[in-house]
Amino acid sequence: MAEATGVSPEARITPEDTGIWDDAQRDAWKPIVDFIHEMGAVAAIQLAHAGRKASTYSFSGRGTMPAEEGGWETVAPSAEPFPGYGTPVALDAAGLRKVVDDFAAAARRSVDAGFDVLEIHAAHGYLMHQFLSPLSNHRDDEFGGSLENRARLLLQVIDAVRAEVPDVPLLVRFSATDWAGDAGWDEQQTATVAGWAAEHGADFFDISTGGNTTGVTIPVAPGYQVPFAEYVKEHAKVALNAVGFITEPAQAEAVVAEGRADAVMLGREMLRDPHFALRAAHELGVEIDYWPKQYDRARWAA
Repeated sequence: MAEATGVSPEARITPEDTGIWDDAQRDAWKPIVDFIHEMGAVAAIQLAHAGRKASTYSFSGRGTMPAEEGGWETVAPSAEPFPGYGTPVALDAAGLRKVVDDFAAAARRSVDAGFDVLEIHAAHGYLMHQFLSPLSNHRDDEFGGSLENRARLLLQVIDAVRAEVPDVPLLVRFSATDWAGDAGWDEQQTATVAGWAAEHGADFFDISTGGNTTGVTIPVAPGYQVPFAEYVKEHAKVALNAVGFITEPAQAEAVVAEGRADAVMLGREMLRDPHFALRAAHELGVEIDYWPKQYDRARWAA
């Protein structure tokens, strides 16, 4: 899956982020997607809007980059900053409509570029998550207050994407908790909104946690986010994957075999070990015949 890809210039997390808001970007993605297909894999893309966490610095990801350094004005549900960032502009009706339209147009361009799977990023404190969480959404209109109102923008985005590309597999990534207790977003709300999202056309869910506030204690440990995926799967009756500190083949296999999630996704472990899948096959006793020729001499003995 391609990295968080901005649906508009202001949707990027940093100035260096990828985008798919115009046809030139669509055309630039196409040879990348073609190569993925030539290697026998499925190409997915994560469509994102960073909201109040946009216009930040590459790699450090802290603070709002000023205009004179290449930054831009950020937007959010409410004119309240993420801690340590600049104050965003609260989205008005026209701004909300633009967000919905931008996601739909990005979905269309993604499919035209050849992507097989789309994911809407509604996690990690970015714009969709900002609307979902009462920690960051203090609106008093139809997009704030009740859970139904806080979920409205996400559901409108799903509807618009589905109207544009009705048959492409569509994932939604959630942070299942803000780790902020009763004051914040939690797994119960996540399960409810996941059920609504499925009714609006989402096929699969990607369950992470956190990212919408600072100063909270997160008990990071192997598989620490898996219980949230398990909760959402049980209560929303949806198909989903688990993520987070899943680093060993047997650990990943157990999550699926025990029915805690329908799949797992790996991020940092694949950066550390690009041939994780080959190692997993060996450790789990699966015979494969697609070792890259350049690495065949490193093949494990049967």
